[in-house]
Amino acid sequence: MRVLLVEDDRMIGSALVQALKDAAYAVDWATDGEMALASLATQDYDLVVLDLGLPRTDGLEVLRRLRARRDATPVLVVTARDAVQNRVAGLDLGADDYLVKPFESVELLARLRALSRRRAGSAQPVLGNGELSLDPATKLAGFRGTTTRLPPREFALLQSLLQRPGAVLSRAELEERIYGWDEEVESNTVEYLIHSLRRKLGADAIRNVRGMGWYVDRGQ
Repeated sequence: MRVLLVEDDRMIGSALVQALKDAAYAVDWATDGEMALASLATQDYDLVVLDLGLPRTDGLEVLRRLRARRDATPVLVVTARDAVQNRVAGLDLGADDYLVKPFESVELLARLRALSRRRAGSAQPVLGNGELSLDPATKLAGFRGTTTRLPPREFALLQSLLQRPGAVLSRAELEERIYGWDEEVESNTVEYLIHSLRRKLGADAIRNVRGMGWYVDRGQ
């Protein structure tokens, strides 16, 4: 999944980028409101983590403009502004959740998982199609009796496929979900990750449409 982190504090931002990458998110980091708006205008994101006290354009204004153009990307506001009126303002402008600094990264990640489930229209914590399953909290994948814990990029790729069962995703679409701005896209990474997943879970876990991409079955 691809996340836009909007945070001007370098120390906090660096820590959040690392926590998100460790949790298998592809992360783009914007350090001011104008940079965030430009990113949101040119790139599709699964989630936005938005600070409010930003230079150039305030976080509330970023949120207002995002919703004004009917962009429904889930937004988690993270801020030191803990007054009730600030929380109410953010939620009324279209924020999906609110987290007051300081916070533990495990809570941030849990809230992002909850937002992902809500966006997918499912209350179930585990993704699956009946045979293939993936737990975002533990990174455990299962297929026909085989269970294994996945490293970050294998998890990110399988999660992308399971969020759209039956849909064929191209190499470029999968790369967008496993690489952030500052990461060099390595040739044949997608093929390598799929080979590794099939070896661990079974050859039928992920299917290929030659010349188009890969998919997982819709299931029952």
